[in-house]
Amino acid sequence: MAKLSVNINKIATLRNSRGGNVPDLLKVAKDVQQFGAQGVTVHPRPDERHIRYQDARDLVPVVYTEYNIEGNPVPKFIDLVLETKPTQVTLVPDADDAITSNAGWDTIKHRSFLQEVIAEFKRNGIRTSIFVDPVVAMIEGAAETGTDRVELYTEAFAHDYGLGNKDGIKPYVEAAEAANRLGLGLNAGHDLSLDNIKFFKENIPGLLEVSIGHALIAESLYLGLENVVNMYLQRLK
Repeated sequence: MAKLSVNINKIATLRNSRGGNVPDLLKVAKDVQQFGAQGVTVHPRPDERHIRYQDARDLVPVVYTEYNIEGNPVPKFIDLVLETKPTQVTLVPDADDAITSNAGWDTIKHRSFLQEVIAEFKRNGIRTSIFVDPVVAMIEGAAETGTDRVELYTEAFAHDYGLGNKDGIKPYVEAAEAANRLGLGLNAGHDLSLDNIKFFKENIPGLLEVSIGHALIAESLYLGLENVVNMYLQRLK
């Protein structure tokens, strides 16, 4: 079974839109774990428009499953990760003005930089993952950085699947096979939903973990958070 890590960024977005502490981010983190999720993900950005850096600190004693912090490894982010020591750090090449993640790393062009950052995290006992497009060359480049895992950027798959094109899974299968061959752990995330997660999981060899936020929170508006978490867990079996 692939693990489910719930990205709670959208809970913070809703809280921040009104001020105060409703909804309570820490309570939601506790709840999704109680409902069965095997991890909690946050992705603080420099402008703190959703998850704040203090949120990432406050979650440390709350997350008793796997704690995954995503972000662009700028100095402020690196310091946060070294301070909080999550289970996993996922490196994402976000521009400051990106609405959401929109590309994986060029692991060949940025190999030296990634090697340096990853080595620092691993010295501190933090598992590392690199956000990558489903391109075999990028998987091979990631293997040269010393990372523990890669996270496949799944927006293209989700888009194709929504149009009825199941062949959109093919580059992801090839990328997964390359990761398995090279001894890299395999995560995935972005636009995965109740509609497409079962098909994705059944076709991706060695999938260890998915990180799902926007769709899961949106689906919960209609179906309820506990129900939706359990629906994902059923589809990931």
